[in-house]
Amino acid sequence: MARASNPFVSNLQHRQLGILSPMNFSTQISGSCGLVKRLSLHHKLEHHQRCVNTLHFNMSGDLLASGSDDPDIVIWDWAKGEKKIAYKSGHINDVLQVKFMPYNDATIVSCAGDGKVRVGFFHPSSGEGRRSTKCLTQHDGAAYMLCIQPGSAYEFLTCGEDGAVFHADLRVDKVNKLFCCRTEERREVPLYTICSNPQSIYEFAVGGRDQFARVYDRRKIPKREGSDVHAKITCLVYSYNGTELLVSYSDENIYLFNSWASSEAEYFKTYKGHRNDANVMDVNFFGPQSEYIVSGSDCGHIFLWDKQTEEVVQFLQGDNTEADICLEPHPQAPILATSGFDHDIKLWLPTAEQPTDLDGLENVIRSNDREREIDRQRHPNQNEDPLIMQIFNHFRRHQLRNENREPDSDNDLADDEDDDNNDEESVFFNRVQCSPS
Repeated sequence: MARASNPFVSNLQHRQLGILSPMNFSTQISGSCGLVKRLSLHHKLEHHQRCVNTLHFNMSGDLLASGSDDPDIVIWDWAKGEKKIAYKSGHINDVLQVKFMPYNDATIVSCAGDGKVRVGFFHPSSGEGRRSTKCLTQHDGAAYMLCIQPGSAYEFLTCGEDGAVFHADLRVDKVNKLFCCRTEERREVPLYTICSNPQSIYEFAVGGRDQFARVYDRRKIPKREGSDVHAKITCLVYSYNGTELLVSYSDENIYLFNSWASSEAEYFKTYKGHRNDANVMDVNFFGPQSEYIVSGSDCGHIFLWDKQTEEVVQFLQGDNTEADICLEPHPQAPILATSGFDHDIKLWLPTAEQPTDLDGLENVIRSNDREREIDRQRHPNQNEDPLIMQIFNHFRRHQLRNENREPDSDNDLADDEDDDNNDEESVFFNRVQCSPS
């Protein structure tokens, strides 16, 4: 038999001959660069009235949860383009992250700019039927992110502006504070991102307003940390097998580390061309075996790099308003959900007849590099005082919201069955803390 030059044809032939198992065939096809190059906008999901900050697929991938500045939480049958459930989260402002609990599509946990960590109980088939939410704990300042403990249907971790990391178990009432992240000078480090190692129930990593990606073992909290990049971390994530840690820095490149390093480690891959300055931008792996890197950019495009070659293999126009700040790969298929300052959710599928034309990529990269250099000249000491950029980004984000916000009456506060919405709550986006002295 003549050897097939097309990898699709080759994989299909190997599947027919029994050389590839069904699982390996699916993995090979889903991780194919040919499919990644054919990603295109398939359809949009519309409900939210303000920017959509967070997305999460359930384990089977048939449902998608979204959270917004509304602050509604919506459960979607994304393939049909239908909203299954929309409910008031109980947060008093921006929902920053939502996640389905594993093995249980009826439970969603969330965190927000009000600092609260909440859980919602419902059933996807309940329509407008009964549902409930309650507050589990609260950070002092915004609660930026949470991550599920691998293999558990009940446990998760959260991090926030106060530098604290909490461990929650839905089977018990008490939420444990594991530690507060501090520098060697004992200053608190505001944390923007946290993720669990998928192959270790105890290991997790955090990143925030300094250059260190800190890796912890819950059984022994002293840290390992590694990076010689001098900027703050906006997002980090483990690869599918937990051997690599991907780290995105504010107004810097994206770096890949070996997560098995036992002490300070240097990155071994770098992904360039995008811009991550005006927003807290997501970064993620894409593909069943983390074959690609995906990130939004301040220029409004979505970049996908080949993990090994570091080359851009896909280049998509995302939000019209500004950047796609949330990127959620499907757990099983080569499908990507994105959201940002636009009020909708975009679903990208490999349906294009021809690979995406990368014309214009070099011009966009040059423009991003030029703007980064201009900003560095204007703010040469921004890394020494990250609060300057925090204040700038704070007002820029609000300006964009106000420009795109239609007059409405959505300012009513959501009811809270715990009666814990009071005047003493921390409203992150309406205040700025003093810089440490």
